[in-house]
Amino acid sequence: MSDLEGRLSAPGGGRPAGDPAAPGAAAAEHGQWRLVRRRFRRHRPAMISLFLLIAIAAFAFLGPLVWAWDHQVHREIPSNAAPSLAHPLGTTNAGHDVMGQLMRGTQQSLQIALTISVLGTVFGAVWGAVAGYYRGWADAVMMRIVDVFLVVPLLVVVAAVGGNVQGGTQWYSVALIIAAFSWTSVSRVVRGVVLSLREQEFIEAARAAGASGARIVLRHLLPNAAGPIIVAATLLIATAVLLEAALSFIGFGIQPPDISLGQMIGTAQTAAFTRPWLFYPPGIVIVLICLTINFIGDGLRDALDPRQTMVRR
Repeated sequence: MSDLEGRLSAPGGGRPAGDPAAPGAAAAEHGQWRLVRRRFRRHRPAMISLFLLIAIAAFAFLGPLVWAWDHQVHREIPSNAAPSLAHPLGTTNAGHDVMGQLMRGTQQSLQIALTISVLGTVFGAVWGAVAGYYRGWADAVMMRIVDVFLVVPLLVVVAAVGGNVQGGTQWYSVALIIAAFSWTSVSRVVRGVVLSLREQEFIEAARAAGASGARIVLRHLLPNAAGPIIVAATLLIATAVLLEAALSFIGFGIQPPDISLGQMIGTAQTAAFTRPWLFYPPGIVIVLICLTINFIGDGLRDALDPRQTMVRR
């Protein structure tokens, strides 16, 4: 079982979200999500991480609107300058403002990570739900495909594909390539949840009422697996940030004249001790993004787990 699977738990014995026969189902569901929100707000590390992540996103997407320099080369910028009021993180040999580069690189990493999380979670959740519901030969074939994806080194495959795809250095191309190989863990988690849900009475009632397999998967199974799916999506964001940074670091991700956090680290790796203002800021941002996402994932896991009685402080 992977680390992602170990951190996710199946939903408890609450009222099925898709059970149309349950009296007061809408009110019960509303009350359940209100309880989830209250639990999440009481999870201090998750709330602090959420505000910090919002601040990082504001820095990345709103900062360029008010900052004087972007990530491009400017003749007015002195090359290889130490941090100053005009350039708080200094400048590069080529005449880039490092603060402007950091904003652009953070923006690229967040765009890529969110795109990967959405695409990978949606595809992986549907794949796992279909495999878990139909079982038999369909489940066997679909899970063997997942196993093939899992045993192949993800970084090597994505680097090889990205290096041979036209336009592979654009952020959306990098996101699509990574998403195509990063949905497998989500699918295994969802399959495990669906295997337990498919035997419950509300699924039997849906079958008896003549609901099709597609309707049962989309209307009943996936909504009741929402907890693990949401947590999987948050954890996939952190994985995507690290993977994109690694790809750009080794030269298979975003390329100049654009910039990413991994590319900034790779370019400044020889200046880690001589000009630390070039090397450490992008690394610190990557660590902060991954830590905040993981704490938010922990908070969501605790809030969505009906067996959770203690709240972390």
